[in-house]
Amino acid sequence: MRFELLFTKQADEEYQALEKEPSKKAVLKAVRKTLGLLETNLRHPSLHTYEFTTLKGPRGEKVFEAYAQNNTPGAYRVFWYYGPNKQQISIASIVPHP
Repeated sequence: MRFELLFTKQADEEYQALEKEPSKKAVLKAVRKTLGLLETNLRHPSLHTYEFTTLKGPRGEKVFEAYAQNNTPGAYRVFWYYGPNKQQISIASIVPHP
């Protein structure tokens, strides 16, 4: 099943900041790969997707975390939730792991 990706304002700003920062070229490549997999194959093992129970979407949706990087200090993560419509995923945030 293919999903349409929608970006929240926050996620869009975070993505644009990565695009503008030359030192984040490798991070941007990893984030783009993750976004592509979210569009086409949510069950891909490299995503390591799991529910992030401390966050909820704007309408109480379950929020999930997918890995853009792994085994890297400050590895980037993509937070997302289903909706607002069928076959849509909203990207909530693209941030380094604390």
